[in-house]
Amino acid sequence: MKWIIGLLSLWVSVSAIAFPIELAHKYGTLTIDKKPLRIVSVGHVDHDDILSFGVKPLAIRDWYGSQSYGVWPWAQAQLGDAKPILLKPRILDYEAIAALKPDLIIGVSSAMNEKEYQKLNAIAPTLAPPAKYEDWTIPWYVRHLIIGKALGFSALAEQHVTSLQAQLAKTKAQHPEFHNKTAAVAFYYNKQPGAYATKDLRSQFLIDLGFIIPKEIDQIAGDAFYASFSEERLDILNNDVVVWLASKETIESASTAVFRKRMPFYKNKKEYFTGDLVGGAFSFFSYLSIQYLLDEMVPELAVITAKE
Repeated sequence: MKWIIGLLSLWVSVSAIAFPIELAHKYGTLTIDKKPLRIVSVGHVDHDDILSFGVKPLAIRDWYGSQSYGVWPWAQAQLGDAKPILLKPRILDYEAIAALKPDLIIGVSSAMNEKEYQKLNAIAPTLAPPAKYEDWTIPWYVRHLIIGKALGFSALAEQHVTSLQAQLAKTKAQHPEFHNKTAAVAFYYNKQPGAYATKDLRSQFLIDLGFIIPKEIDQIAGDAFYASFSEERLDILNNDVVVWLASKETIESASTAVFRKRMPFYKNKKEYFTGDLVGGAFSFFSYLSIQYLLDEMVPELAVITAKE
């Protein structure tokens, strides 16, 4: 057995230095001639993937949550004592990025436009989002494999994906009570409730566990990854489980509280509130944060679905 493990480790090591490599993206093809060492992450969640390969970026684009260096608890062990520059969340600071002299800029989850890509690519070779997917809908495993390949860790990325997919399948098998139960990932934004369509990564997580997202949500969403509706239509959320992407306090203080208390999902206690931390993991939906979700969210969903 030890010699097999040794060969596997050697294979991963050899695969980790297989350059040059090419990666197609929505604005062209990126060629990486040698292993990149100075990485800048401009994707909103790409740093989770980068850190999972033991690579510590020079700079990380902040998203939200006021976390140190933009890194949330599930990835802080991988960050260690590194202190990357924290870039602004909305406007790309090209001067700050150029000053770091990166040899690779990663922006798979950035939703960058072509003008932004051109400016970044003038600074250093830039990995833009893949052409196949709409903004904000790139599956976690696709992002992980792309970033792993860019960094020279294709074999390790494949191992990560295979392992986590097996863990998701095992979790689904362990919870038959989830199967074919309806669920909605709900939000309250700009004084309006809503829910995420099946193409959204958070809804995909529930689907992976065996839940069904109601077709009505997709119909209202149309081409978007979410559906907003009036407070009078909270009945759309009448499912076996309602996962609120918010704290309980936030939803109870919202103007929709009066309508919510009339709903069966409220009376039957079929709600789960993510709060800030689980909500962050749910929104990042990365290789690292999904493992956190399995530990934190699944047991709570099991309790809710068990209620009559």
